[in-house]
Amino acid sequence: MSDLIVQTAEGGQELKPRSEVSAKELLREVGAVLRMSETEAAQLGGAPVDPDEDQTMIINMGPQHPSTHGVLRLMLELQGETVLRCKPIIGYLHTGMEKTGEQLTYMQGGTNVTRMDYLSPFFNELVFSMATEQLLGIDGDLPERAVWIRMLFSELNRMSSHLLFLATNGMDLGAVSMMIYGWREREEVLRFFQKVTGLRMNHNYVRPGGVAADLPPGWRDDVLRLLDLIPPRLEEYDTLMTGQPIWRERLQGVGVITPTEALALGATGPVLRSTGVDWDLRRGIPYLRYPEVEFDVIVGSYGDAFDRYAIRLNEVRESMRIVRQVLDRMPAGDYRIQDKKVTPPPRARIDESMEALIHHFKIFTEGFKVPEGEVYVAVESPRGELGCYIASDGSARPYRLHMRAPSFVNIQCLPHMMRGALVADAVAIISSVDPVLGDVDR
Repeated sequence: MSDLIVQTAEGGQELKPRSEVSAKELLREVGAVLRMSETEAAQLGGAPVDPDEDQTMIINMGPQHPSTHGVLRLMLELQGETVLRCKPIIGYLHTGMEKTGEQLTYMQGGTNVTRMDYLSPFFNELVFSMATEQLLGIDGDLPERAVWIRMLFSELNRMSSHLLFLATNGMDLGAVSMMIYGWREREEVLRFFQKVTGLRMNHNYVRPGGVAADLPPGWRDDVLRLLDLIPPRLEEYDTLMTGQPIWRERLQGVGVITPTEALALGATGPVLRSTGVDWDLRRGIPYLRYPEVEFDVIVGSYGDAFDRYAIRLNEVRESMRIVRQVLDRMPAGDYRIQDKKVTPPPRARIDESMEALIHHFKIFTEGFKVPEGEVYVAVESPRGELGCYIASDGSARPYRLHMRAPSFVNIQCLPHMMRGALVADAVAIISSVDPVLGDVDR
């Protein structure tokens, strides 16, 4: 047998030993993104800039580690149990969804983007549909019922996503019961999604021009049941975790990030709001009918892992508050725009009319052409600003498609959150960012 050992490497992504990098490069890791001077970066670093090589070691955490929330690999430089440097390495789940989206028609695009952030698929579908509608010039013509249905599913999806965060965050820190409880409540929400869309995840329900189908009979009772079921369970979570001394000890003061750092790094969502920055796209750059409903933007104070946990817990309550208002305001009418260029004919018409059959066949095989132009639309997903950029060349397929994925941007905060933390805190910090690797690698 050969003694040859085959090694793989991720090139420039990898964290190099201190002996192989200059002091200036080490400082750049700390301060370059934050536009700091070398002096400021050295002060921020906290730990010695050049400890002895034999006192440190570089280890891999992931990509198979169960607490990295997918195939995320972190290279950590440790001095004892203290993290001196951290570098996230991504790409292990790469699926090329943006390039795939350029080969699919706008009609087919929803089936592709819904799989990016697979824990909040409705937001992916929504932002893609809104961008397409702006290019088509029909964004102001959508039926009111379609707009309110989109709001309903956005907020229910925010609830299901945060419930899963509470479940996995609990398990990462040893509260195994929380995993069972959070998963149980999320399943109740997914059961409603399945009743309406036919699928628990990856629905392709929100489409350019409206939604795929109207709400079924009894949907209001199903939603009211959810709104009655979840609040007492949230009180249980408060008892189990929020006031629990061990839980607070593990999260308070851990993974701290300042407002200046968060803004410089482009962080959004609960990660940014935990630092005290009051920024939510539903309020700051309103879309759908959010200006017509009352809700509070939950903001933290310290920018630590506990704030990020508490924000998501309370955002579930705010989403329920919005859903109750949507139930009261839900209008009658069409669930999609009646524009034959964009909307296929009703199913029943296909059996009766040759023209309807041809119309259906052409719109699903050839798609609809979108005028030339480019557009960027953003919505507030459970993880932050989810943006969709589309450049159209006038054909039925996007010339260029790019998603501004919040998980991708937020994980670049990890090196700043982990500096000076303990290895045991690394799991808590990753969990508090709530990354979805399908959103990162796309």
